[in-house]
Amino acid sequence: MGYIKWAFWIGFWLIVGGFFHYTLPQHDIVRIVNTYEERQDLTDWTRVFWSVPDDQAESLINRDVQFIQAVKPNGSAEVYRNEDTGWRWPPYFKFDTANLYTEANDAKSTKAAPEWYSITHYGWRNEYWSIFPNAVAIKPVAGPDVRIIPWVNIIILTVFFAVVWAIWVRWRRFRRARIDPVLEDIGDSFEAAGDSYQNTRGRFGRWVDSWKSKR
Repeated sequence: MGYIKWAFWIGFWLIVGGFFHYTLPQHDIVRIVNTYEERQDLTDWTRVFWSVPDDQAESLINRDVQFIQAVKPNGSAEVYRNEDTGWRWPPYFKFDTANLYTEANDAKSTKAAPEWYSITHYGWRNEYWSIFPNAVAIKPVAGPDVRIIPWVNIIILTVFFAVVWAIWVRWRRFRRARIDPVLEDIGDSFEAAGDSYQNTRGRFGRWVDSWKSKR
C-alpha cells in the first residue's frame, strides 16, 4: 500500500507541475528573424494544443495560423504560434494577434546587427508532434544577457502553495479531532470483539474436552 500511495502522490504532483509549466507565462530572450502564415490541420489529438478563438467554430478541421521565428543567443531556433486566446483557458485574454504580428514583423533583425526581444509565451514546443508555444507579447530588451524575473509566476505559485498548506494543516487538525478517535474506537471494538471471540472459543473448547473425558 505504501508504494501505491507514493505512486499516486508522485503522479498527482507531476500532473500539477505539468499544468503550471504549460499554463504559466515564460520569457525567452530572442532575435526575431521571420514571420509567416501557414494552414494547420486540427484533426488529431494535438488539437488541444491549439487555441480556439471565440470567433471560430470548434468544428473546423484546419485554419491559417501565424508564426514567429526567432533565434536564441546560443543559436537555437524557436518557433512560436500567434493565436488569440479570447475568453478561454488559459486566461491571457489575448485579442491582439494582428497587432503582435505587426510588432514581430517590425522587430526583425539580422545576425550582423541583432536586436533582442523578450517574447512572453505559454505552452510547449514539440517538433515531432508540431506543437508550438503561443506568443503573448514581445518587448525590446537591452541585450541577450537580460534576465526577466517571473513575478507573476512567483505570486501565483506562492498563493497556490499557501492554499495547499492551509488545506493540509486544517485536514490534519480535522483528522486528529474527528477521524482518528473514531478509528481508534473502531479498532478498540474489533479488539474487544476478538477477545470475546477467543474467550467464547476457549469455553467451547473446554466444554468439548469435558465431554471427551467422560467417554
